[in-house]
Amino acid sequence: MPKTKKAKAPKSQKYTLKDFEAQFPDADACLEWLKNYLYPDGIFCATCDRITKHHKVASRRSYSCDYCGHHVHPTADTIYHKSSTPLRMWFQAIHLMASTRCGISAKQLQRTLGVTYKTAWRMFNKIRSMLAEGNDPLSGKVEIDETFIGGKAKNMHEWKRKEKIQGRGASGKIPVVGAVERGGRVVARVAENTSAEVLLPFVVEHVMPETIVFTDEHLGYGDVAKSGYAHKRVRHSAKVYVIGDAHTNTIEGFWSLVKRGIGGVYHNVSAKYLQTYFDEYSFRYNRRLDAQPMFHHFLSQVEKSSD
Repeated sequence: MPKTKKAKAPKSQKYTLKDFEAQFPDADACLEWLKNYLYPDGIFCATCDRITKHHKVASRRSYSCDYCGHHVHPTADTIYHKSSTPLRMWFQAIHLMASTRCGISAKQLQRTLGVTYKTAWRMFNKIRSMLAEGNDPLSGKVEIDETFIGGKAKNMHEWKRKEKIQGRGASGKIPVVGAVERGGRVVARVAENTSAEVLLPFVVEHVMPETIVFTDEHLGYGDVAKSGYAHKRVRHSAKVYVIGDAHTNTIEGFWSLVKRGIGGVYHNVSAKYLQTYFDEYSFRYNRRLDAQPMFHHFLSQVEKSSD
């Protein structure tokens, strides 16, 4: 029989700075894109009580109804809400953050955009806040593992050491629990510790019942099989890393990617914001096989707040 070629995953389309300049030459182009994205069927006019035609209001981030003059602001209740920073600069920041595999620091945003560090940091966090996902449960073959982020407590100043180890154990490192679907998505959550009381609820919340689950021999996974999963362990302590299809190499590869990014780009991350960093890395990982440019994935995360 002739050999069949294995289907290749689509490569992500390149979206260059030249493409960005062509698509978003000015603030009006950015606002027009935002309006079309948020109101794909047209803008509903609350006064006319129907979808009506609207025109751009000169020198304002708003559109006015052609019939009654009621104004609609596409940036309202989004990450751009009441921001004095030009809208195109926001789009530039999103493009910069989406164009690198391991992310970009707020300090680099400051240098590239020519804004203050306070402004860069605010934009940095607002953009990253869009990337948190409410993932559907994983299924198929799922690897689960835990890692620790941060330096050793013994190398810290006393005040920092006390702050770091509070609620995090004597090592001072912050535990993170993750699960990855082979060939699919990843979920990573900052945790208080790696006890069974934390690990088992994580598995139940993020993994479908009757899924094949692969872990190491950590005692915290002792009751996984009792919760309705096909549980396979890999004995890392005995220097056994692969037994047939049983391994945790995929999730460990994700940990390696994150740690290289944090160490190389950000150098140090506080416990307060660590989850947002993992949200960004997970967001990128979950779209790694999509042909759509990452910039468009980032950009399309904007939404109106329900508050």
